[in-house]
Amino acid sequence: MIVVAGEALIDLVPQSGTGDPLAPLLPARGGGPYNTAVALGRLGADVAFCSRVSTDAFGTALVSHLEKEGVAVDLVQRGAEPTTLAVASVAEGGSATYTFYTEGSADRLFTAPAQFPSGVRALSVGTCSLVLEPGASAYEHLMRRESARGVFVALDPNIRAGLIPDADAYRARFESWLPYVSLLKLSEEDAEWLGGGIEGWLAAGPSAVVVTRGGAGLTAFTAMGDGPHAVPGVDVEVVDTIGAGDTVNAALLHALDSRDRLSRDGLAGLGPADWSDVLRFAARAAAVTCSRAGAEPPYGVEL
Repeated sequence: MIVVAGEALIDLVPQSGTGDPLAPLLPARGGGPYNTAVALGRLGADVAFCSRVSTDAFGTALVSHLEKEGVAVDLVQRGAEPTTLAVASVAEGGSATYTFYTEGSADRLFTAPAQFPSGVRALSVGTCSLVLEPGASAYEHLMRRESARGVFVALDPNIRAGLIPDADAYRARFESWLPYVSLLKLSEEDAEWLGGGIEGWLAAGPSAVVVTRGGAGLTAFTAMGDGPHAVPGVDVEVVDTIGAGDTVNAALLHALDSRDRLSRDGLAGLGPADWSDVLRFAARAAAVTCSRAGAEPPYGVEL
């Protein structure tokens, strides 16, 4: 089983095609970890979501959708606090920026479960959940604990700079996570914001770093030094890019899991042809998501 831990929220997305900045905002299920869990469920993975979700109407819709998509919710905590909201602004090219409303929201009060079920092979974390306290410290504890147990840890920082009050402190904290991380996946923009460099990150712990480059594709760098391994993007008419990175995250995990490679040694044993197959699968999955409005990742049969 793959456990995805982190926030579930509601994106408020402008109605497409109006060109009016005050057009009605349409609610959509979101949050980087939530989207990753849904994408894994649609791809057919054995996946569970670990978070704290509101008991309000939005939270109920979020949990119901997870169940519909085959995602286990036994690790989901519930609370009366409101659901986090993210107001999306979509640029002409389809890229999105967000304004978050997080004060007193349910996901911030997450506490780490005493233990995971037997059979958990991988943990995926990232995005707002590793920024907003006190939940951030709980997710960090979970990451360190499960890594010590030999669980494969995937990290997607998915930077939301507007939520980070002290950039230097966050960058230092990010580097402190790397010894516990097996796979680091991040966008080109995230890598630039974080500074540092891929060689230094690999030396700190991860077996591989995968960088997404939008329409230009994906590149994997490995601690073995046998890369980089790069594939081009898949041409598609882009509606928006919401959830594309989360889909990549899910597709990488699913592709590795299906090859029995969810371990540090498993990543080290991937050859150029393997990396090409894994990255191309992720690129195809992301292209489908970009062809749809909102975070709507593909089902396995579509790929």
